[in-house]
Amino acid sequence: MRRAMLSLAVMLLSGGTAQAAGGGGALELPTYSVIPFAILLLCIAVLPLVAEHWWESNRNKLIVALVLGLPTGIYVFFKANSAGISFLGGEGEHFFNHSHPIFAALHEYVAFILLLWALFVISGGIYIRGTLAGTPLVNTSILAIGGTLASFIGTTGASMLLIRPLMRANAPRRRKVHVIVFFIFVVSNCGGLLTPLGDPPLFLGFLKGVPFTWTFGLWVEWLLVVGALLVIFHFLDSYHFHREDVDDTAQDLDEAVEKQRVPLGLEGSMNLVFLLGVILTIYFSGQFHWALGLQEGSMLALGIASIVLTPKLIREKNEFNYHPILEVAALFIGIFLAMTPAIQILNAKGPDLGLSKAWHYFWATGGLSAFLDNAPTYLTFAAVASGTEGIDASAQGYLAKYLDTDAGPLMLAGISCGAVFMGAMTYIGNGPNFMVKAIAEGGGIKMPSFFGYLGWSCVFLLPLMVLVSVLFFI
Repeated sequence: MRRAMLSLAVMLLSGGTAQAAGGGGALELPTYSVIPFAILLLCIAVLPLVAEHWWESNRNKLIVALVLGLPTGIYVFFKANSAGISFLGGEGEHFFNHSHPIFAALHEYVAFILLLWALFVISGGIYIRGTLAGTPLVNTSILAIGGTLASFIGTTGASMLLIRPLMRANAPRRRKVHVIVFFIFVVSNCGGLLTPLGDPPLFLGFLKGVPFTWTFGLWVEWLLVVGALLVIFHFLDSYHFHREDVDDTAQDLDEAVEKQRVPLGLEGSMNLVFLLGVILTIYFSGQFHWALGLQEGSMLALGIASIVLTPKLIREKNEFNYHPILEVAALFIGIFLAMTPAIQILNAKGPDLGLSKAWHYFWATGGLSAFLDNAPTYLTFAAVASGTEGIDASAQGYLAKYLDTDAGPLMLAGISCGAVFMGAMTYIGNGPNFMVKAIAEGGGIKMPSFFGYLGWSCVFLLPLMVLVSVLFFI
């Protein structure tokens, strides 16, 4: 593993070139082409600290993302064309060439945003009536429910459904940043391990041949991580809860209990049908390999139906607005374009990284998932692992063949767990992370900076990753 990390560092810091997968291996990219992506990550981390007011504007986020992402995308586009990898498909092929790195990046971005947008607007049309008291037991219960739902309605769906009720329950409390941070850990990431519906990387694996039920076999890893996070959170929340002023806490709890007498209920229940429609769309598009655009069009139609048919009053009660999803869309167009060279270089150099053990793949996939977005990172290392068994990663359903090898199940388990669990390490590791952060800040909760959040994940999440590595992958 030391050799792998050293090779990776040399690869990213040197000035050489790397052949990327696709198009017969003809595409060569200089490793300094990852610089715009590094700068974009630095901007996301630093600008909220040094230019907080300016950075609040989604327009300014979009400007930064396009200034760094668009030139990178254009550069890779022409490098691919000059290497004979056409953006358009040839005669008898699809209209677009799916192996072209920029088409792949743009298609994945559109599918990614439309899925998040559909889940965002549909979940935003469901209002959970009644107010709970934000006690440690109630908060832990909400996180446990969300961590379970995440595998079946997606981390985005579960996050958007429960974040506002959680915030309302904790409105009287002063110390609540930790509540949102652990919500991101459990509901927006780690809870989504059990099905391809749970998290984008697992869905991409499903499209590449992983059986729908295979991820159910990761229930022990899921139970360990989610269970441990819930236990840690309960003790941490109890500590903060009892540190608050005793008189104020008692008064606030009395008011909360009074409100809790309002029966819990659900408004906008028609959106449950639309949510089921999203789930079925994901499942059947993977099972039957729908034509390009059909899945995306279905997501768009379901989201529009939710907007048109949901009474405006329900969204007003939810304090629903489009700022969080627009923030994700603005930043991730730059991320998807600017990270293309990094993904291509990793595709090309993967066999030279010395990855041979399941724990290698767990840490390599997880470490990069925190910064490169976990979905394409999952596919990159799945392709690397398949290549070590002589399996062509460009073949349709190639991961089904890989799972038939002796090493395949354990290696892919390491890749899957690394991508899902460590996507929680930073705000940009997984789409819902930014959305929850934006909703919390819109509700008046001052969330940690990029590095501040990373500090939380290093203290509470990273030791669990070491434990998972030792127990399951060494």
